[in-house]
Amino acid sequence: MDFQLTEEQQMIQSAARDFAVNEIAPVAAQFDASGEFPLENVRKMGELGLMGIEVPDQYGGAALDTIGYVLAMIEVSAADAAHGTIMSVNNSLFCNGILKYGTEEQKQKFVRAIASGEEIGAYALTEPQSGSDASTMKSRAVLSDDGSHYVINARKSWITSGPYARYLVLFASTNPEAGARGITAFLIDTEQEGFSRGKTEPKLGIRASATCEVELQDYRCPVEQRLGEEGQGFKIAMSVLDAGRIGIAAQAVGIAQAAYDASLTYARERKAFGQEIGTFQMIQQKLADMKTRLEAARLLTLRAAWAKKQAETTGARITLDGSMAKLFASEAAMWIAHQAVQLHGGMGYSKEMPVERYFRDAKITEIYEGTSEIQRMVIARSETGLR
Repeated sequence: MDFQLTEEQQMIQSAARDFAVNEIAPVAAQFDASGEFPLENVRKMGELGLMGIEVPDQYGGAALDTIGYVLAMIEVSAADAAHGTIMSVNNSLFCNGILKYGTEEQKQKFVRAIASGEEIGAYALTEPQSGSDASTMKSRAVLSDDGSHYVINARKSWITSGPYARYLVLFASTNPEAGARGITAFLIDTEQEGFSRGKTEPKLGIRASATCEVELQDYRCPVEQRLGEEGQGFKIAMSVLDAGRIGIAAQAVGIAQAAYDASLTYARERKAFGQEIGTFQMIQQKLADMKTRLEAARLLTLRAAWAKKQAETTGARITLDGSMAKLFASEAAMWIAHQAVQLHGGMGYSKEMPVERYFRDAKITEIYEGTSEIQRMVIARSETGLR
């Protein structure tokens, strides 16, 4: 692994940092309080190439690599994790799967609009009764007699960006008896008849990232909008999540970085008993442990990004790398944010300081795109070869 960043990687990192500091950070608390979706900022992020970093330029993207994506995700998420979540879904969960498994027509129609920030994308896998066990989904897709379209009836929950998404990658069973091997992926236009959205979820954190339930009732999906072959959906879903977990690891690193930076500043400025609290050994111990976990998480995440880049040539699986990065970075973010609140004392519990938001935002990184418990299972099975 080469630790030297390329000129292109440095450029996207710098552009993301400038936008995050000047456009996102000043309004992050406001969006968190209101829960309003930051649509204007999302459009601007699209113009900068942040909504399709790994998308080739012929489909409206920035044509950079996974390392550049991770670097940008860290910068955006350090300013506001909700913006990072929207960016992650567009890049990893929506565009990534279509680029890998879609037809040329599908790439032109669906990827271009999302990568440019013109439209919002979403990923619909989870259902009310099937979260970690996605293979037990109840959603059904039946091919019409003339073979021109599928009739889809589905109910999906916890759909990030669902209230604003124009297009979805949605998974439904075309052969229930086959279990996971009977799941198929579809590209859904939410403006078509038969699609509806439920209420926006009132979440603990990442509140500006809108999340809702969606429902399809006798939705007619043209066969041209099937992603991949019938029965290939579960494979597509898991492949997309492998890449998505690297994005969530990067988001977690961004949150952890923000929490650490705030703590370091506070330790230098806050005085107690006549001196800066950063001179106290207990505070120094906290800062040392926070910094070490932060940098370990960053390196694991960059290593996973590097592995994904290599896999584009070798075809190797990145499941283990993505799961390790996501597991460690998410738990490091939660721990660092916890320490940040504690270090700030009473002010850490106040909305006047940003660390309470970092604490709330960090928690979701241990849950979505595979809980910490699932990551441990994936890692152990990958290492032992046992199921």
